[in-house]
Amino acid sequence: MRSIYVAGLGPGDGRQIVELGVMELLTRRVGRTGVFRPIARGTHASELLQERYRPAAAAIGVTAEDAAEIYARRGAEELIARLVSRFHTLERECDALLVLGSSFATDDLPRELAFNARLAAEFGAPVIVVVGAHADAAGEIAREMRTGYQVFSDLGCTVLAVIANRVPPGMTVEPDVPVPCYVIPEHPALSAPTVGQVARAVQAKQIMGDDEGLLRDVTGFVFGGATLPVLLEHLMEGALLLTPGDRSDLLLAAAAAEAAGTARTSGVVLSLGEEPTEAVRTLVSRLAPGLPVLSAAEGSFAVATTLAGLEGRLAAENPRKIETALGHFDAHVDTAGLADRIELTRSERVTPMMFEHTLLERARADRRHIVLPEGEEDRILRAADVLARRGIVDLTLLGREEVVRRRIADLGLDLAGVPVIDPLTSPLRESFAEEYARLRAHKGITMERARDVVTDVNFFGTMLLHTGRVDGMVSGAAHTTAATILPAFQIVRTVPGTSIVSSVFFMCLADKVLVYGDCAINPDPDAAQLADIAISSARTAERFGVEPRVAMLSYSTGTSGHGADVDKVRQATAMVAERAPGLLVAGPIQYDAAVDPRVAAAKLPGSQVAGRATVLVFPDLNTGNNTYKAVQRSAGAVAIGPVLQGLRKPVNDLSRGALVTDIVSTVAITAIQAQETAR
Repeated sequence: MRSIYVAGLGPGDGRQIVELGVMELLTRRVGRTGVFRPIARGTHASELLQERYRPAAAAIGVTAEDAAEIYARRGAEELIARLVSRFHTLERECDALLVLGSSFATDDLPRELAFNARLAAEFGAPVIVVVGAHADAAGEIAREMRTGYQVFSDLGCTVLAVIANRVPPGMTVEPDVPVPCYVIPEHPALSAPTVGQVARAVQAKQIMGDDEGLLRDVTGFVFGGATLPVLLEHLMEGALLLTPGDRSDLLLAAAAAEAAGTARTSGVVLSLGEEPTEAVRTLVSRLAPGLPVLSAAEGSFAVATTLAGLEGRLAAENPRKIETALGHFDAHVDTAGLADRIELTRSERVTPMMFEHTLLERARADRRHIVLPEGEEDRILRAADVLARRGIVDLTLLGREEVVRRRIADLGLDLAGVPVIDPLTSPLRESFAEEYARLRAHKGITMERARDVVTDVNFFGTMLLHTGRVDGMVSGAAHTTAATILPAFQIVRTVPGTSIVSSVFFMCLADKVLVYGDCAINPDPDAAQLADIAISSARTAERFGVEPRVAMLSYSTGTSGHGADVDKVRQATAMVAERAPGLLVAGPIQYDAAVDPRVAAAKLPGSQVAGRATVLVFPDLNTGNNTYKAVQRSAGAVAIGPVLQGLRKPVNDLSRGALVTDIVSTVAITAIQAQETAR
């Protein structure tokens, strides 16, 4: 069991990014995490952590009011005793516990620091000290980091690391302390409030736009009171326009600028409670349907005064800002080294969240380039935004650039650095057509026909992969499986020695991950194909950290059954044993005997696979597809896939009902496959 105490050195340190980053680190490695805030003052970061990570345990010690009363009546020792008791109660429920230090609501900073240090020492929790970089000089920030280390170490705490947060970009800080030190630069998107936060701060109501618009970051303010030409000169990307409610001309100007792509404002606040006419609303909605427009009852000066100094905060309702924060934390903190200092070892129990975190971690460690052909699909764009913010892969989107860029703007995403290619107008079209015609000459494909074929986004994406311009492809959110994989069959082709392309699903149960194959591609494989599927599935499982023990499933176990179907499985099992002699395999075997040790002891005693199977190979698509969906829906398992196997380069198909999280996981899997292919 490890507990980690995150303590700041004063207000305004932006400690939330560190708390979020450390919690992410814990959930990657252990199954049962907890969050404890000794003293709670109003809303606090633990609410975000509880919402995002669903920890096994979460609690506060006492409220600030109760703490003050206990301190006044019974003294500091009684307060500390209560908090220590509450801490140990929570600790017993977790494998790792994150403690969120004081939020510095008092003016007595030295006493509050000493209180944090005393608690950390009593809890036996090593401390990560966070210093807010309030200075512009590197030497002063370094002195604050040394002070932070000294304060907590002198008060009896073990300091794991010191982090300087919100440091001016490009500044080098060298604090010279005997523990790891990390510098997290200021990130404009993290300090920027959202339009939704602005609305709450000035008690404004949204009168136009959609909920997505409320997540836009406000990177500046433009106060509109001048003439239209003057306003257009001052409109800035990401700025919030504040103007009296009767200036419909300025509202229309902001909408027109967004439609034209000359300046995409974050939104508009109309003051004085004045609202535009129906005709103006209709025109704005046509020009910029995603533009959020707020109506505030107060005047412009009062609204501007309220907004002065308003800063962004991380909140569960804004996942994009959270992904930005996590990507920023990972980019500037050695999380692997920090985990070693915390002495975190990976749990044998693997939860769905742990497995998904592992995928992202491995993909980010050796970044690959993935093409997403369905660049005009909203779910793909949202997933691309997450992947880009977290720095997991490099991406290329396919589609009509003006359509894709407009949709990115409407959704409030940040994909400025991601290239968009239109196959119809790309200069690569001619060379791709020549290569495709060469590959398919034996099928009578002419250059004229090839020029048409490669304008299809899936064929164009596959050609990008074939020519080495990208490392993998993910499609299928808006296309059939056939449309996704046919180009791969024709262009990429299969690995030498593999007769069939197949698929697996990673079935993430509450405490383990199983691999199911083939549940998506082959309707009725023969014995030799089934053996290929089993061997490919075992290799895929091993590649993703699942020790392969293969169960060849049938309606009977061992020698108890006969018939064409069970004989096929028996023959396939023998082929697997011959072709992969080091692989643990059993079959024919029923599902219950494969996964339940008690049933295995009765039906197939002495087997190294029965009761412990991790790779389950189904005899046909009907059985496999229905089983994975039944387990997914009835047992609450997270199904990641289908993951294609047997191709020379990675291409993966999405379910047309795929969620954004499914797409992110599939892209990460594709990147990991590409890492293996490159070796």
